[in-house]
Amino acid sequence: MDAAHGRHVNLPFFVYGTLRPGEPNHAAYLHGRTAAEEPARRPDAVLYQGPGYPYAVEAAGHGPVHGELVTARPASYDRLLVALDLLEEYVPGDPRNLYERVARDVIRPDGTTTRAWIYVAAPRLAAGLLTSGTVIDGGDWTTSRTHH
Repeated sequence: MDAAHGRHVNLPFFVYGTLRPGEPNHAAYLHGRTAAEEPARRPDAVLYQGPGYPYAVEAAGHGPVHGELVTARPASYDRLLVALDLLEEYVPGDPRNLYERVARDVIRPDGTTTRAWIYVAAPRLAAGLLTSGTVIDGGDWTTSRTHH
């Protein structure tokens, strides 16, 4: 594992917005590419409303954010990682990023923790959300949002 360059061996993904089951990007990006999907939560993060999708902001002692832990099929992993980075418009080291992909611990329903990729609001965006953003109470985007 080369943490300095973000190379982790096929970490699962923690998804909390449009990539969750039943949401539009799940069918487009994850259908047929996953080996397992299970509920999970990310402590030390708060969920904020975005323009049609949420942002997770890292915040020690707050949360959790609710979502799914998605394990990609090994044969699909590399292509899925590239596709999700494109979806989230994530380019390593780019100061214009809206999201950063970071490896963090998430908690499974049985209480065990595992390391997973999570796309969190980039620092510049996070700072704005912390001062003037709308928090999603309960940290669950799919149950909190109103139907448009």
